Amino acid sequence: MREPRYGAGIWHFASYVDRYATEGYADPVSTLEAIELAGQVGSLSVVDLNWPFAPTDVDTGDLKAALAKAGLGAVAVTPEIYNREFVKGGFTNPDAATRRSAIDLVSRAAELATDLGCDYVKLWPGQDGVDYPFQADHGQLWRYSVEAVRELATNFPDMRFCIEYKPREPRNRMVFSSCARTLLAIEETGCDNVGILLDFGHSLYGGESPAEAAGLALSRDRLFAIDVNDNFRGWDDDMVVGSVHLLETFEFFHTLHAAGWEGVWQLDQFPFREDSVQAARDGIETMRGFHRALQTLDHEALRAAQDAQDALLAQRIVKRSLYAAMADVAAGS
Repeated sequence: MREPRYGAGIWHFASYVDRYATEGYADPVSTLEAIELAGQVGSLSVVDLNWPFAPTDVDTGDLKAALAKAGLGAVAVTPEIYNREFVKGGFTNPDAATRRSAIDLVSRAAELATDLGCDYVKLWPGQDGVDYPFQADHGQLWRYSVEAVRELATNFPDMRFCIEYKPREPRNRMVFSSCARTLLAIEETGCDNVGILLDFGHSLYGGESPAEAAGLALSRDRLFAIDVNDNFRGWDDDMVVGSVHLLETFEFFHTLHAAGWEGVWQLDQFPFREDSVQAARDGIETMRGFHRALQTLDHEALRAAQDAQDALLAQRIVKRSLYAAMADVAAGS
């Protein structure tokens, strides 16, 4: 079993703001500076680039040079269809011109992704949804969303589009809020090049079992990509991988392994107060522990325990491999 490629959202190496520290937790970090930081991690292969870049006049040639110098590739482009321009929605904005602007922005991102040799364009329509009862016609928001994704996928048949679902934030209720709803939308598009990016933390605080959600998407050949992090289930905390839900995260990766899924193991962590390079190293170390544990796990014994629905036996089998692997990786062996 070969070691997976490890990736990260380039925003992992940015500076952050919240509604209290509105001046930010650190000085602003440009896209090129973030790429340089990502290169310092030492075990990253690829990054997901949010676009437009910071600053917006970053030359594509300079970007490619920075990636090459850092030893990184671009796995995806994430167009920012969730910023101030789209405060009332991107694909679902009540203004037709703004909806068109969102689609056009994603189209330009798809062209950039093609130029960079990316695997996919990520769609995170964070402003598409509602905040109050009776705010909008839910059916209309659904149609706007499906039609926009269908148009993009049809116009760029050689590019894959990954919808990242999330239950809430910034909207109180988002259109693409769960794995099942997103799969329904994807089926309605009728496009083979549309799939799911499953964010582990979004699944957690949306009340899902991430392993079960992954299995559902895999069963329909729609799990195109993953983002991994952790939280306390109440909010999208984007903590370091495995810091809270170690066993559930391992179950998630076990599901991927059992299906033969070979995509990038990608970090989507927000180290507000931590060193971003060290946080990435720690997240990757945990994922390396999962990878090693999957090689030593007694899969036959686990399957027998699961067939009998013997929860405690299954836990003992898993913990023996997982804890030993985590200790080995932490010791550098």
